[in-house]
Amino acid sequence: MTEYLDEGAQFVLDISRAVKARPLEDGTPVEARIAYSAGSPALQGAREAVASVEDRQMTGPNGPITVRIYRGIGSLSKNGPGLLYLHGGGWVIGNLDSHDEICRWFANLAKCTVVCPDYRLAPEHKFPAGLMDCAAALEFMAEAAADLGIDPKRIAVVGDSAGGNLAAVLALMARSGDAPPIAAQLLFYPNTDASQTADSYRRYAEGFGLTAATMKWFRDHYVRTPADVADWRVSPLLAETVAAVAPAFIATAGHDILVDEGTAYARRLQAGGVRVVARLWPDQIHGFVSMGRFISAARQAVEEAVTVWRSFEGSPD
Repeated sequence: MTEYLDEGAQFVLDISRAVKARPLEDGTPVEARIAYSAGSPALQGAREAVASVEDRQMTGPNGPITVRIYRGIGSLSKNGPGLLYLHGGGWVIGNLDSHDEICRWFANLAKCTVVCPDYRLAPEHKFPAGLMDCAAALEFMAEAAADLGIDPKRIAVVGDSAGGNLAAVLALMARSGDAPPIAAQLLFYPNTDASQTADSYRRYAEGFGLTAATMKWFRDHYVRTPADVADWRVSPLLAETVAAVAPAFIATAGHDILVDEGTAYARRLQAGGVRVVARLWPDQIHGFVSMGRFISAARQAVEEAVTVWRSFEGSPD
């Protein structure tokens, strides 16, 4: 694999080195959230206008959940596509604002309704609390489909990093009838194996943004005990079978500790007879889709995901 880095990705890494940002694992989860919220706006792409944005309260198994609802420009008033967006952040950081621009891109590019839940975070709420919140948000979309203007048969789940993990698990739950059915899963550099033993953890352990030490810190905050690592709801790559899950778009970054497990999951799905479109950005780093201010491939990746999602539906639009 080439060691060439995209110019924008290199610039982002250079900024981080220049400011000597403290590793997240050297502080508390609260401190990590403050630092992430303070720094992420400087990296995000344009928050383009959409038809509407609305925050609502829904009830989940663990209590109230805020969901942000985006209606894309040109979206249908009924029977349109719907998308459940699950933000990344290692199950510990991230919120409704940290991935706002991506939700806006999806809403407009797909002319769809996007629902993003503010799911509970670890370590205050360990596995499976956040996952159950996401499942409740999917159920909300299915039950409120008419009000949201969507066709419940046209709902896709999408997530990045830890959100990609949650989206992959929801797809498996939907296949088994433990969550409402979905039409597609769109995964950006997903966590699929919490054992963290893939070779890419060695190749890109440091110097490429997300480090192996930070990822271990995230995981250890998320799981209740080491036994959870082998639970397929934490490590979907370990599911007994992935057959009959929704078709998948899986995007990976070449210089990312998660690239090997993302690639392995794409291959596992393909071996299980699932329709998969796997796309590697060899010159990118983890989280590049959230760095649209400096990385043009960020929006391009969302555009590709939308195109593939449409192809799963057989839509020429």
